[in-house]
Amino acid sequence: MSDQNLILASASPRRAELLTQMGVKFVVAPADIDESQREAESPVDYVTRMAVEKAAAGCTGQQSGLPVLGADTGVVCDGQVFGKPTDRAHAQAMLLALAGKTHTVMSAVALDNGTDRQVLLSETRVTFRNISADECFRYWQTGEPLGKAGGYAIQGLGAVFVAHLEGSYTGVVGLPIAETATLLQRFAVPVWQSIAGCVP
Repeated sequence: MSDQNLILASASPRRAELLTQMGVKFVVAPADIDESQREAESPVDYVTRMAVEKAAAGCTGQQSGLPVLGADTGVVCDGQVFGKPTDRAHAQAMLLALAGKTHTVMSAVALDNGTDRQVLLSETRVTFRNISADECFRYWQTGEPLGKAGGYAIQGLGAVFVAHLEGSYTGVVGLPIAETATLLQRFAVPVWQSIAGCVP
């Protein structure tokens, strides 16, 4: 771990890909926390708390001294947070609820080094075109909705549902790069290390 500069407290391959794209050297150590939303907790508070708690949990018990990055993404429609679908019916219900409307994707990213903890939030407005029940069924058959907040992946086949986006594309994917880069700079975590011609 000596050549690493960061711990990613997430098992998400999409977040790992985005960090790699930024040229960050990191190790993956997913945090195991209770991700239940509290009663009367607002979507902003919930997503932010999840990112902070993941980063804090990653710090607990680790001896490397590396800062820990935690992140969480929530799809919010009509004040309700859409998490990951539990089955086909759940996924279809979410997609049909999003169809023809604009929803908000909130992505929070937190960094914790054991003594300092900071968090930033990205909010992106995504508009879906109308979607038929048959399209929802066929999309479920691809396997892509599993494990995706809101039941879709904008970086995959789910992009066909998106009519308009206003904000951070990478935030919708799961890790807002601009906010992440800001936090990495504050914690002196180098970026661009794996990009040829760039100086760490």
